[in-house]
Amino acid sequence: QLQLVETGGGLVQPGGPLRLSCVASGFTFRNAIGWFRQAPGKGREGISCISRDGSTKYSDSLKGRFTISRDNAKNTVYLQKNSLEPEDTALYFCVHFVSSDCPPLHNSDGVDSWGKGTLVTVLS
Repeated sequence: QLQLVETGGGLVQPGGPLRLSCVASGFTFRNAIGWFRQAPGKGREGISCISRDGSTKYSDSLKGRFTISRDNAKNTVYLQKNSLEPEDTALYFCVHFVSSDCPPLHNSDGVDSWGKGTLVTVLS
């Protein structure tokens, strides 16, 4: 059974760093993996994706703000941001895509599995 478990959320001061981890289990770590988030009162928003071969894709609105990486030996994907802002407060989800390449991130059509999420709260 495919399982995605996110860690690294919590309360953070503005300007502080973000480093989230997602460990995948129950399947061969071959497909694209990525991150979505959902801010309070808003819909889910695609952030980034990394393909099996390490190619990355970011949503147009968040490009340049986040960095995604993966360690295939550890079945783990990471999401980093150097300086958090209050608008980054959200529940962050790790997602598994149906394909080995990254699909468009403007919706979640390419996602076949979601983690439960990890909450990041940036104090204001």
